[in-house]
Amino acid sequence: MQAGSLMKRFAVALEQLTEEEKKEWLRVRDRIHLICSIASGLKIGVLVDAEETWIQDPVDVLTMQMMDEFNKTRVVVFNTIQLYRHDRFSFLKDSIEAAEQRGFVLGVKLVRGAYMEKERTRAEAGGYPSPIQADKASTDRDYNAAIHLCVEHIANVSFIVASHNENSNLLATELLDKKGLPHKHPHVHFSQLYGMSDNITFNLARAGCSVSKYLPFGPIRDVIPYLMRRAQENSSVAGQTGRELGLINKEITRRKKFNVQR
Repeated sequence: MQAGSLMKRFAVALEQLTEEEKKEWLRVRDRIHLICSIASGLKIGVLVDAEETWIQDPVDVLTMQMMDEFNKTRVVVFNTIQLYRHDRFSFLKDSIEAAEQRGFVLGVKLVRGAYMEKERTRAEAGGYPSPIQADKASTDRDYNAAIHLCVEHIANVSFIVASHNENSNLLATELLDKKGLPHKHPHVHFSQLYGMSDNITFNLARAGCSVSKYLPFGPIRDVIPYLMRRAQENSSVAGQTGRELGLINKEITRRKKFNVQR
């Protein structure tokens, strides 16, 4: 779906709302606008999380509106693109085109996704095609294609590689090398969840990349659902726990060897 057509379709949907629903939408928009305005003044970013397909459209619309206003001179607002959806790579291309036409820098966080089981179950129960990729290979293909696309349009795209996949992180650094761009390019950032994939985080930092660990915090009623989604996401990857332990042991050995050589 093109970003422009999404905005037009949403404008039509707004006209079908009741007056009270329109007022509620405006209140939501005003709150998001206030957050982005304060963040812009403080020179910090606002990362808008991705949601389930049935509520994602208004999230995309709000985020595009905020980027159109606040991402003119520097990048403040980031949308999240879930590449386990088969339509998101196309949406990323259309979003880049819209940003170039409107004259703002597109901010995107690239993730694979966190609602796979829920989306497939709901699609089956509702009798409509699943929005999820047919297999993991397709997700990996689109994720890496998204990295290629963002690097290719790096003047107009600021992106975060939010991944625990070694190959995807390595690909991003290799593409920067091929274009003669620094690993710490202001439009490129890497991030992994606190407590996971420290081997990736450490080596990205050592290679001069801008990298962070993200840590969920807040009221229990808000944090627990987020952590449960992470657990569900990881449960869909066979052998995830064993893989993490193996990588931790490998990294411990590598660091010991590194310290001895120093």
